[in-house]
Amino acid sequence: MDTQQVSAPPRAPSAGVVHINIRLTDGYTIISNRLTQHRGLSLLAIGLGTHIQSLPDGWRVGIKALAAIFPESEARIAVALRELEQHGFLRRTRERVGGGKLATRTESYNHPEAAVRGRMRERVTAPVPEAVPAPEPEVLPAVAAEPVTAAEPVRVPAPEPEPVRVPTCEPEPVRVSVPDPVPAPVPGPRLVPTPTAPRKPRLPLPAPQQPTEALCAAAADLLAGLPRTAPAFLLSEEDVRGLIPGVAAWLERGARPDAVRAAITEDPPVPLRHPAKLLRHRLAALLPPPLPAAVPVVPLQNCDDCDRAFRSSVPGCCRECRDARAYADERCLIGA
Repeated sequence: MDTQQVSAPPRAPSAGVVHINIRLTDGYTIISNRLTQHRGLSLLAIGLGTHIQSLPDGWRVGIKALAAIFPESEARIAVALRELEQHGFLRRTRERVGGGKLATRTESYNHPEAAVRGRMRERVTAPVPEAVPAPEPEVLPAVAAEPVTAAEPVRVPAPEPEPVRVPTCEPEPVRVSVPDPVPAPVPGPRLVPTPTAPRKPRLPLPAPQQPTEALCAAAADLLAGLPRTAPAFLLSEEDVRGLIPGVAAWLERGARPDAVRAAITEDPPVPLRHPAKLLRHRLAALLPPPLPAAVPVVPLQNCDDCDRAFRSSVPGCCRECRDARAYADERCLIGA
């Protein structure tokens, strides 16, 4: 077996957080993971407890003082402080100060279990105060007429020491629910083409079959007037000249100007970075089909014999008169 390379750098994890730590020489606070990784505290309580432990002694950490610094409301800060008190990271007591006023004393603990054990040890080892005997009463001098006996001294019973209640310092076990393993998601079909995928050829810009000056002028007016209804489609003069053939092809195929304007400017992407390129693509991709060929109309002619109207490309006689002439010529041939 090969010898393990002790000096090799550790491999970075493929997922999860990666710590980029810089050695600090000032401006830092050592905080226990009992607070930062506590499962029973909310993230707001953990952040507030971290902030309080980083403050120097004597700093005001009341609800109003904290609400003036952070964006959270006083109600949320009060809830977070109560969470820290319930789990032993904070202790607030009311003490009387000079002038008959009350002040709040706040104690922050980085190790609540050790602090509870220390308070218990102080209570158990504290000496019990002994009973102080009452002073002997003064004996009045005896009077000759009525002898007065001296009163017996009154002794005050010593107060019995109060029993010390030993709180339980064993922390409640934290039950961590282990979620069921989630099956790995099945990769679906790739909707975005890869960079090396072949791209479709770009559609050429359409052009009219019979360009006329009036058709090109109408197309130029339509492109120049787009910002009136769609301000995002403000084109340069060069872009207008390049797009005139495409709009002229639409107009040549019978599309109305308002229909062309709605088709090429409706529902643009946000933000619109290249309006000329979008118009070029839509003019080529949404080009309507050409109009069907018109059926030729045969003109009306007047018959030379009966003067009735009939349709024919050349003047002459109608079908009945032609038939009558053919029948008359045939009879003449028979009679001869």
